[in-house]
Amino acid sequence: MKQTIYSYQQLYLFAKKIFLQIGSSEANAGAAAEVLLSADLRGVDSHGIARLTGYVRLWEVGRINANPSIQVVHETPSTAVIDGDKGLGLVVAPAAMQVAINKAKNVGTGWVSVKNSNHFGIAGYHAMMALDNDMIGIAMTNASALVAPTFSVERLLGTNPIAVAIPAGTEPAFVADFATTTAANGKLEILQRKNEDAPEGWVQTKEGASSKNANELKNGGALLPLGGDKEHGSHKGYMLGSIVDIFSAILSGANYGPWVPPFPAYVPMPENLPGEGIGHFFGAMRIDAFRPAEEFKVHMDKWIQRFRSAQTVPGERSVIIPGEPEREMEAERRNKGIPLLPAVIEDLKILGEKYNLELQ
Repeated sequence: MKQTIYSYQQLYLFAKKIFLQIGSSEANAGAAAEVLLSADLRGVDSHGIARLTGYVRLWEVGRINANPSIQVVHETPSTAVIDGDKGLGLVVAPAAMQVAINKAKNVGTGWVSVKNSNHFGIAGYHAMMALDNDMIGIAMTNASALVAPTFSVERLLGTNPIAVAIPAGTEPAFVADFATTTAANGKLEILQRKNEDAPEGWVQTKEGASSKNANELKNGGALLPLGGDKEHGSHKGYMLGSIVDIFSAILSGANYGPWVPPFPAYVPMPENLPGEGIGHFFGAMRIDAFRPAEEFKVHMDKWIQRFRSAQTVPGERSVIIPGEPEREMEAERRNKGIPLLPAVIEDLKILGEKYNLELQ
């Protein structure tokens, strides 16, 4: 399918102008656009500019506060709970991660749970904020229920991603950023735009049968936990997703399980909500709280180099270090631009017309 290339700056400015149009401050609009476009740069197209219209629709129905008053509502020297005031998760999450980093600077580690927020983009962006401080960063979030636990036909969990960023010395940082499902819902959305089937093990029908239909969720089906089925370890994906849900929401007072607010604005909100908004969880750990940072980074370099040099299956590339494909993609897209599918471009043009803006 033919794609059109846009520069990072073109898309960043368009997104920032849209956020300004819905009432965000200059600082919040810029921050939100940066987080959003970081996904496109890193090749995570499912969480980038393609979701811009979704955020606007949430604002239109009153589920997003364009200028939130983000507040710490409980804290200790190393922990905090933050109320995001219904803000864009793209804004709330970096603010919360900065609190975790500041606490780590003071006492070695910082741990922050967030309630009353919204979808926060890619988890990796927030975890990577810790890297410049010689810290390990951790970020996770719960999400609307699209995932059936192993042996169930009910959708009770979200794709609930986990990201961990670890600094190295001469080598690029180790950055693991992954959904706790076999595939994120955004990847299904990309397949839908391309009119392609989903691989085996991504989704099941509403009766629990395996399916390759990328539109299966619209028919009442569900995403599958990481592993796909019990024989391939889906119970482990189910456990990982559950941990994210508990850390993000039950610790903070956000909604959890089937009560997490859906991203599409047209989907009705669940009834009898037990908490407030979507929940996130962040951690920052100062390397020198464990051993000298330079010493640690020397050994991280050695770890990375040894794994990269591992003997591979014939015909395959070298072993991939987590974060390498995204880093390579970012370098390429900053240089050559970001490709957008026709369906995404059309969506953005319609959004621009609504606010008298042009995607140039």
